Amino acid sequence: MILHITHARHLHDYQLEVTFNNGITKIVDLQNELDGEIFEPLKNLEQFQKVYLDCGTIAWENGADFAPEYLYLISQPISSQQEDTPLREKINALYAS
Repeated sequence: MILHITHARHLHDYQLEVTFNNGITKIVDLQNELDGEIFEPLKNLEQFQKVYLDCGTIAWENGADFAPEYLYLISQPISSQQEDTPLREKINALYAS
């Protein structure tokens, strides 16, 4: 399965609620992920809140985006849902190499 995001919304601070095409909705906190020149403008919360969907992931007007697999790996499932453990293991293996 190729993972992509089907819905995203800003919650508060640097947290987003994202829904993946496997039906899992997760909360991702990107406050500690905004390193590097492309992400620097997003440290301004007003700019961060302008998140939108583009090509199956989240993006911002300045061209910044994150791989959906990375977002899946660093996010937390909403407590009432079961996470897709085999998919998480595949993603872990991908980022471990």
